[in-house]
Amino acid sequence: MVLTIFDWLLIPIYFLGIYFIANYIQKKNISKQPLYKWYTRGLMVKLIGAIAVCLIYQLYYTGGDTTCYFETSRSILNLARKDIIVFIDILSGANTHENYTSFDASTGWPIYWYDDKALFVSRLLVPLCFFSFNNFVITAILLAWLCYTGVWRLFLLFNEEFPVLQKQLAISILFIPSVVFWGSGLLKDTITLSAVGWYTYHFYYFFIRKKYSVGSGICIFISAFLLIAIKPYILFALLPGSIIWLSNQRLKKIQSKVLRSLATPFFISIGIGLGVLILSQMGDVLGVYAIDKVLDKAVVSNMDQKQSYYNGNSFDIGDFEATLPGVMSKAHLAIAATLFRPYLWDARNPVMFLSALENTYILLLTLFLMIRLKFFGFFTLIGENPLLLFSVLFALFFAFSVGLATSNFGSLVRLKIPCIPFFVSSLFVLKHFYEKKANVKLRF
Repeated sequence: MVLTIFDWLLIPIYFLGIYFIANYIQKKNISKQPLYKWYTRGLMVKLIGAIAVCLIYQLYYTGGDTTCYFETSRSILNLARKDIIVFIDILSGANTHENYTSFDASTGWPIYWYDDKALFVSRLLVPLCFFSFNNFVITAILLAWLCYTGVWRLFLLFNEEFPVLQKQLAISILFIPSVVFWGSGLLKDTITLSAVGWYTYHFYYFFIRKKYSVGSGICIFISAFLLIAIKPYILFALLPGSIIWLSNQRLKKIQSKVLRSLATPFFISIGIGLGVLILSQMGDVLGVYAIDKVLDKAVVSNMDQKQSYYNGNSFDIGDFEATLPGVMSKAHLAIAATLFRPYLWDARNPVMFLSALENTYILLLTLFLMIRLKFFGFFTLIGENPLLLFSVLFALFFAFSVGLATSNFGSLVRLKIPCIPFFVSSLFVLKHFYEKKANVKLRF
């Protein structure tokens, strides 16, 4: 059991300390940026989410990957007192068998030693373990605080483009329950969600707004590096959308709607092609996620997560071959599964039921807008705004990759969170555009 009495004693101290720091930041910035009225509220909700994940994994699941990340990090940190040279070597990436023999009962053993991506996450947590005095919940709180920066940047970006939708964007980016919960604990998803936020924010300012700076370039590089090191398929979804976003800025300068409509599919094809080309050149870095191996991995993952040991907590989009036509034949099912499932009748436990309620609202809002905008108008409106187009394309590419390789609801509700803020924000923007165009106020 990694949850101790010291966690309970330290939680209010750290929580209040972070609250006062957040309040200071909010008061310092709110006169120039009224958006900061959401800053402290968003952060406090995220910290509560981090605590909730810790408690549920300890008291309900009685263990899991979040505790394994912590125990691995704690073991590595404990090793610093025994052998600082080996400790530094491990932090630099040397997970050799020789270094593993340096661990003993006094340090504990790193659970994720032979899983490179999980061990990378545990290495990132080592400094937080130090500042939390090796306490489980406090480490989670510190990670949530640190990773809130990326989520907050994403909120600032969307408000830069759509300032009249402040409340709606706060809901879609800062307060969606499943995103708050699964994007706040000691999990890969907390880090990757933040990295996506940082990447999008600085891509926007560097390439779209042309505010060139070394800092933005470094942030884009670090964000991409974190995604490759932890979950490369997220970068798969980001790259084509990013290229199309950049191209779409040029499309906006075309005055003729006819020419713009004709040019859009061409630029989308170029964007996808360039994205695939870049990824194909990164085969050595991506390993099993290399472009020539990823389809095989998707088939294996999809088949595995339908097995009986998941106790029926799964769905089936059907078998497919590891070929481009094979996976494309399942695209619509994979995307729909990621964005809208589990449905209410899929729920098998309280956590899944809450996710199903959230998905029901997203599904109904999507159908409502498609009907009101007459389907083709729905997609036409998306293409008229570069950020909106990027968001929807990223959400669809990401939903496709997750839905293709995931057949287990327990994994799905967690893996899908990076695309949900983008997709729901896009729906709110589309709703606003429709209301403005039709001069009506929709109650939804």
